[in-house]
Amino acid sequence: MKVLFIGDVVGSPGRHMLKEYLKKLKTKYRPDVTVVNGENAAAGKGITEKVYHEIKEAGADIVTLGNHTWDKKEIFDFIEDKDDMIRPANFPRSNPGRGITYKKVGGNTLAVISLQGRTFMPPIDCPFERADELVEEAAANTRFIFVDFHAEATSEKQAMGWYLDGRASVVVGTHTHVQTADNRVLPEGTGFITDAGMTGPYDGILGVEKEAVLHKFTTNLPTRFEVTKGREQLNGVFVSLNKQTGHAESIKRIMINEDQPFFD
Repeated sequence: MKVLFIGDVVGSPGRHMLKEYLKKLKTKYRPDVTVVNGENAAAGKGITEKVYHEIKEAGADIVTLGNHTWDKKEIFDFIEDKDDMIRPANFPRSNPGRGITYKKVGGNTLAVISLQGRTFMPPIDCPFERADELVEEAAANTRFIFVDFHAEATSEKQAMGWYLDGRASVVVGTHTHVQTADNRVLPEGTGFITDAGMTGPYDGILGVEKEAVLHKFTTNLPTRFEVTKGREQLNGVFVSLNKQTGHAESIKRIMINEDQPFFD
């Protein structure tokens, strides 16, 4: 099985890059399932139903979310109806939505799990305990298990990779918006990267206007952040999974920007 994952889509620049390149990437890599993190897709924070449909129309099979899940209040009106959109499973269990979903492809099924870290993040349920529960549930249905771990600390994301090594097919880190160069297959067969990177502005700071961020750092005053315009980028990973074991055979970084253009 082959899985294409696109890192955090940020605002309209990120959605533009999806429309421009996702179908080209699918033609090039021929993934069985395409997963897109859309938690920043609506004006840089949260997601709306219109934006959800844009991401789906661009070619996503499954949309994952993160700490900005509830930032657009209209999500409460449609999240229960979207079984192909998941929010972190270790949010309080009373929250609407779901943290795991399944995508059937031919005779195989991919389980996709969303989790959120706690280091430098809001205090929520333990992601490691929730991972145990959901990976066990998923393993009863399929050997192909994909985890999007939305976390701030690189150490916590690496810890989750090692924790699930051999139990999950893939653990991909998201949230910090900078693609790391540590993509690898861990010893027991789990494909891993600390952060897949972001899809959106190329010349901002983590997707927002650099002037506002510089003002924040140099004055320590409250600052309004806006998604920046201009050059754009797309980041993600492409993973090949062994049909018999579900283990990763390879995990390749994808980076498209003006300095590293896309080639068919």
